[in-house]
Amino acid sequence: MSTTEKTTAVGARVPRIEDLRLLTGAGTFVDDITRPGMVHACFVRSPLARARITAIDITEAAALDGVVAVYTAADLNPLVTEISYALDTPGFPEVPRPPLAEGEVRFVGDPVVLVVAADRYIAEDAAELVVVDYDPLEPVVDYETAGAAAELVHAQHPGNSAGGLAGRAPADLAPVFDAAPHVVRQTVHQQAYAPVPLETRGIVAEWTAPTGEMTIWTSTQSPHEVRGFCSRLLGVDEHRVRVIVRDTGGGFGQKVAPQREETCVMLAARTLRHAVKWIEDRQENLMAAGAARHEHGEVAMAFDDDGRILAATIEHVQNVGAYPIPSPLTASIAVGMLFPGPYRIPEAGFSTASYYSNTVGRVAYRGPWQFESVSRELLLDTAARRLGLDPVELRRRNMLSHKEMPVANPNGMPYSDASPLETFEQALRILDYDAFRAEQARARTEGRYLGVGTCTYVEPTTGSTPFLSTEGATIRISATGKVNVYLSGGSAGNSLETTAIQLTADALGVDIAEVQTVQGDTAVAPQGGGTNGSRSGSMVAGAIAQTAEVLRERIIAIAAHQLGAEVEDVEFAHGRAGVAGTGKSLSLAEIAQIAYFRTELLPVGVPPGLEATGRHRADQMMIWANATHVCTCEVDIATGAVQLLRFVVSEDVGPMINPNVVEGQIYGGTVQGIGGALYEHLAYDDDGNPVATTFLDYLLPTAAEVPVIELGHTETPSSGPGGFKGVGEGGAIGSTPAVLNAVADALAPFGVQIDRLPLSPARIMTMIDAARTNGNTEVTA
Repeated sequence: MSTTEKTTAVGARVPRIEDLRLLTGAGTFVDDITRPGMVHACFVRSPLARARITAIDITEAAALDGVVAVYTAADLNPLVTEISYALDTPGFPEVPRPPLAEGEVRFVGDPVVLVVAADRYIAEDAAELVVVDYDPLEPVVDYETAGAAAELVHAQHPGNSAGGLAGRAPADLAPVFDAAPHVVRQTVHQQAYAPVPLETRGIVAEWTAPTGEMTIWTSTQSPHEVRGFCSRLLGVDEHRVRVIVRDTGGGFGQKVAPQREETCVMLAARTLRHAVKWIEDRQENLMAAGAARHEHGEVAMAFDDDGRILAATIEHVQNVGAYPIPSPLTASIAVGMLFPGPYRIPEAGFSTASYYSNTVGRVAYRGPWQFESVSRELLLDTAARRLGLDPVELRRRNMLSHKEMPVANPNGMPYSDASPLETFEQALRILDYDAFRAEQARARTEGRYLGVGTCTYVEPTTGSTPFLSTEGATIRISATGKVNVYLSGGSAGNSLETTAIQLTADALGVDIAEVQTVQGDTAVAPQGGGTNGSRSGSMVAGAIAQTAEVLRERIIAIAAHQLGAEVEDVEFAHGRAGVAGTGKSLSLAEIAQIAYFRTELLPVGVPPGLEATGRHRADQMMIWANATHVCTCEVDIATGAVQLLRFVVSEDVGPMINPNVVEGQIYGGTVQGIGGALYEHLAYDDDGNPVATTFLDYLLPTAAEVPVIELGHTETPSSGPGGFKGVGEGGAIGSTPAVLNAVADALAPFGVQIDRLPLSPARIMTMIDAARTNGNTEVTA
């Protein structure tokens, strides 16, 4: 007989536990933190993209009433012991990371001076009194020409190179391409855009001199990464740094690691012996918190006469700005490795190169390797038109199915437990693809231009890199039978709070109402990698399962001893242990009383107390999730406006811990990808000035621009805990190419080929006008 009857917490559409707190304004964000004697920080930032700092006069600023300190690089930078990240990869080129600009500013927004005052208003007033003399230098703005530029962003990086790597060289596949009946090449440029979390960056750092301890409240996805970073930065033991994270209003990659401003605040707090608070405003966020996606690729595929892919290559180049965090090469390698995607491709090659420029540094962003799908899926639609095939048919001839798993792609990526073709067909059924094609044909006779686009991708989740390969959980059952589960944290809008409670309730055999979670406090939570790499669901599930198993065995052993039964005859569910057919049972509270206070009643070998810590190790290299996005749209050829009509996502993330949470993650990521396709652009002028530093200039999609997102699910369990897979990043990967292909399909009668993003109305009109100039006029179906 089973010793434990599982509850049904996992898989249920449990309302988000955190919503009551957050929707009633009872959340605790960094700006809600107040400490005795706390002072406030403000940065003086460079107005120039590149210039030599010739003098800094802080006299008037320092004399202003209420100013506590004014720091320049000469004051702050020498205090650094080490600046490094757990995500840094040994052997990669060293990346410059000075806290304050030293000698030279390298982008508009570069922090030059740190002002600390009694409040933010005084700090801002003082910042305006700081006088910095600059000797302007020619900036390197265009990363595409940075390699040949005479000017260097960093003197120690010749050719402005931030490094590069390659798999099989694309040139090595020249014989395959030369012999192929059909070859399609395309160059795709993706613009810079930003994570733009609802809550900007923020930190409160408080140094306690008598004990030599630092306490940090911050907005982060990775509390233990912040602790380790601060320990290395200050040269203090890690156990003397406590990081506390309560509510975090979004991260999307921007908050996986502390950046230069947080570095400055930590250093200043130790020097001042005051708690120092810095809260970023939105203009700072758009100007200095980091960019992503800015890249291009020269992509090519060779096909046989039946439209089957013979080979594929990508030559990928990305802008890393002036101060990328963390190493920018990690994601670029993934672009090359993943470029073959969910298709049968016998041979592939890739190269990747990264260049510094005098723009804001590159940071992680949801699905950081997303360009592999953008470039590949655009190329496939272009190829289909040139081969005279429907894009759906071309994909069907080449797409991998679940029955072909496991299989390695030509770059050696070991796909498993995925179902690309199955999600593809499901999404097309939800749309009714044939019916749409008929509707499109009718619309064109009326002078209306409708289009449909798809994207199918495979996504590595839960990667087992050294820093991220394990995750811990502590479960403590109180003497009243109530349960607390302690986790590293990183809950940044991804509902990890709710799913952790569901997982714990299910693993222990108690009701959800009896469980609470404590996250984001490094003083009580076991070491963990935080939220990134679509890892949280699987890793937390494994850690909770291992920990709960220890406690279940202990609970049942105590119950069996008290009830005079064999362990195998005891059932434990809904917080009660009993023996079937006897009427005898004990509540978890009664068992806990014995464990804590009547230890003489414990069976031999069972330790007192009901608390345990467990650790899950991800033995597999990665867990594969996959999805298909299908978008339909209408393009107004008189204005260039794009109206999205329908959006369908078929996702395979294995069993769902909470369908509401999974679907929320898909919705959020999909909207971000739509923004990248049509609206968002962190643009610079030719002098390196950012021209989108407010939401009047930096456009985000709203509910008015996004259609209802229709979802389908397929379920292929992974080899990881519970069969779960990651879901956090996928929506942002698949939606952008689906939208782009829909627009390209709508404009196919003009022979338009997309080569640059975003597809603003102005860009669409430029493409149509160029096509007409080249002799491609409107075609009526």
